[in-house]
Amino acid sequence: MARGFKDRLTYKATPIQVTVPASAANLGPGFDALALAFEMRDIYIAQILDEELFDVDVTGEGADEVKRDGKHLVIKAMMRGFEFMGGKPRGIALRALNQIPHGRGLGSSAAAIVGGLNLARSLVLSGNSLMSDEDLIALATDLEGHPDNVAAAALGGATISWMEDRVGVPTGCAARFSVDASIRALLLVPNSQLSTGKARKLLPETISHRDATKNTGRAALLVHALSVRPDLLFPATEDFLHQNYRREAMPKSVDLVNKLRGAGVAAVISGAGPSVLVLHNSSAAEHDDIIRSAGDSFRPIDVEISPAGAITSNA
Repeated sequence: MARGFKDRLTYKATPIQVTVPASAANLGPGFDALALAFEMRDIYIAQILDEELFDVDVTGEGADEVKRDGKHLVIKAMMRGFEFMGGKPRGIALRALNQIPHGRGLGSSAAAIVGGLNLARSLVLSGNSLMSDEDLIALATDLEGHPDNVAAAALGGATISWMEDRVGVPTGCAARFSVDASIRALLLVPNSQLSTGKARKLLPETISHRDATKNTGRAALLVHALSVRPDLLFPATEDFLHQNYRREAMPKSVDLVNKLRGAGVAAVISGAGPSVLVLHNSSAAEHDDIIRSAGDSFRPIDVEISPAGAITSNA
């Protein structure tokens, strides 16, 4: 620890576990604003060490793709959280079981960031008084770059997120709302990956006023459809801002969305893609027809919409 740095935190000696849900952002028209949390959770267990060491072990999805040192995203988020609260531990032991596919538009990086911040807060005595939920979402947004997935990972259910200037600093904010119990989610996950950065580079700098107006109406309708009128999910999920502009990076996914929507199914690209999300209350036969329509290029996963965000407990 650097000379002159005073760590004002008191750390808990016992390990803490946090589970964090996957999430789908955008949901069609709600670009960078709307998201849903799913009961597909990454599990992280962390403990403070006396040695100057980051002891990281990872299993599950993407285990061979992530760092096993201080550059691991959960560790980076933990350190950001400790610094916000006024401290810096000597070392951390982290065990991660990843169940969220990486690079598929399902919020794996948001889960790691929200998980790390929750671990940091829970490993400090009186951590909840030093980092509020609002602080956590603001910190997570700063690390992730946008607030949609981190909002759903932190709060669960469906979330609306936005950026707000606070003393000249852009700050991520979020609010949660409940989802109608009849709505079910089906993920169609391809083998291919796509980075959010690459997907964002394909978006135009400007769109027409006509498209912006139509998209605003659809996004507002989507909040209503998700909460009380699931029969309106098909028109509510129509997008005019981003999906077709990204076709070059994920042609099979965009073609599948267009194919399913042509059949009246509320299908969207999940986040930056390339996974496809279907929101439905279909019969078993209709559900199976949707899976058959996707073909062999997509792995179907039925997921529950999670009413809870990150959950911490003693390990």
